[in-house]
Amino acid sequence: MNNLLSRCRAAVALVVVGLSVAACQRQAEPVGNAGSSSAGNAAPGALAPLPGRESSAPALTQKVSINMQTTAGELVIEVYPEAAPNAAQRFVELVKSGFFDDTPISRVVPGFVAQFGVNWREPHKAWENRTFKDDTTYFALERGTLAFAKAGPNTNSTQVFINYAENNRLADPRFNFTVFGKVVSGMDAVDRFVQVGDPSGGLDQERLWSDGGAYLESLAVKPSMIERAVVAQ
Repeated sequence: MNNLLSRCRAAVALVVVGLSVAACQRQAEPVGNAGSSSAGNAAPGALAPLPGRESSAPALTQKVSINMQTTAGELVIEVYPEAAPNAAQRFVELVKSGFFDDTPISRVVPGFVAQFGVNWREPHKAWENRTFKDDTTYFALERGTLAFAKAGPNTNSTQVFINYAENNRLADPRFNFTVFGKVVSGMDAVDRFVQVGDPSGGLDQERLWSDGGAYLESLAVKPSMIERAVVAQ
């Protein structure tokens, strides 16, 4: 059943403004300060409200900084708990667990998104089907912002995408992809991520989840890799 779910999720394609969005995915403690010394005041305007949501978007008074080392360079990601509590909680929890370490950037669509978040190793693989509920979408999907990929309502789990460009169409209530953070340093590294697999869908997710090590070894063109992600101290 789990393999069937994975195949179904990997095959989902949302046709949005002429783009086939295979934003397939795979939860966390209410972050607040995330219990970390890295939490602090978010910079004013860290995220831009969606058009029409200016009066309802919550104030961003907290942030959690994540350092992510990749084979393309280092990223600094700021996570804003008030922007999307469930997503922020899950992302920070995955970072703290080491889930993203030594995992590939599995999907790169230039001008659209870069996606990551599959770890086939134990004990990390158990996260694959631990879904969490959608947050309300308040903030714009601008270049550098992060959101969880999913295959339908409330199916967020482990996969995350970074926007290469403004993708506000994904905030449409039909899709409700929700921004929870932003790359504040290192977008030049994101731009260097290697495009692998299918030009739109990226690597085969079922194969990644089932035997990712052997699958990556078999590839003639290797993906960019996340070497380590940590909560900044």
